Amino acid sequence: MGRVMNAVPTLATLLEGFFTRRLMMQRKASPHTIASYRDTFRLLLRFAQQHLGKAPSDLALSDVDVPLVLAFLDDLEQGRGASERTRNLRLTAIHSFFRYVAFESPAHAALVQRVLAIPSKRFTRTLVNYLSRAEVDALLAAPDRSTWSGRRDHALILLAVQTGLRLSELTGLQRDDLSMGTGSHVRVIGKGRKERCTPLSKVTRTILAAWMREPLKAPGQPLFPNAQGGHLSSHGVHYLLAKHVTAARDNCPSLASKRVTPHVLRHTTAMDLLQAGVEQALIALWLGHESIETTQKYLDADLALKEQVLAKTTPPGTKAGRYRPGDKLLAFLTSL
Repeated sequence: MGRVMNAVPTLATLLEGFFTRRLMMQRKASPHTIASYRDTFRLLLRFAQQHLGKAPSDLALSDVDVPLVLAFLDDLEQGRGASERTRNLRLTAIHSFFRYVAFESPAHAALVQRVLAIPSKRFTRTLVNYLSRAEVDALLAAPDRSTWSGRRDHALILLAVQTGLRLSELTGLQRDDLSMGTGSHVRVIGKGRKERCTPLSKVTRTILAAWMREPLKAPGQPLFPNAQGGHLSSHGVHYLLAKHVTAARDNCPSLASKRVTPHVLRHTTAMDLLQAGVEQALIALWLGHESIETTQKYLDADLALKEQVLAKTTPPGTKAGRYRPGDKLLAFLTSL
């Protein structure tokens, strides 16, 4: 007796499977990725409802065709003022869903191919912002280390600059994630649930060891807790960093022209590694980048810095030499 063929899955069924099986179970996507993809499809389904007059639960996969997706992307830019980068992020989520559909519903292969052929939009990549060594030193000197919060902030900023951890990785650190013995390092679970270990310098290890001796404010508190012993929020880290940047400007005026965020500290780590001669592939491994191409922006920034230095230098006062023809035989060989 032959196997009964399954019915063609609905859009609702495919979306549920995409988020639960594909993203959460198979790819073990981070909460940030899941939230970003969720927001994309909320916007897309509402857009489809307005333009097709169908409730999201009644939409068929065939309704989400190329004209609808392109109209949605255009509306993001023109109606909502989204940047080209945001447009591309939304398209990445849609492409990811349709690659899942290709396996789950082969009957829609033609539709899948057409949607996957929608190209990302080119945009001008701005050079990364990072801090100089003098700016880093001024920032590290800003927290009042005679106070509990000042010692916490100093340790947090030092760890961020030395390791290049993402903000979510910093706030999620537990005390057990630090290994303070031989080969001291910090262990994190980064994007895509990928584990990586980043070595600690002697100075960072010393500061963190002192911080770990501070009395606990709550059982099982994270490495960098708030005043109650709970997790520091993203807003809390941005606030404390902005406070110390303001204080550091007195000793380092160049900070006044820079917007310093936790991600700028991550960029600073990358630039320090690059200027120390570390290869691009190792920087990508250090930062936990999915692709080595992500690290290219640091090479671009370093080249721009070197060009600025070159523009300020005085070229050697040499004169152009007079051209003299070389040996005819060598010239012939060169021309081949």
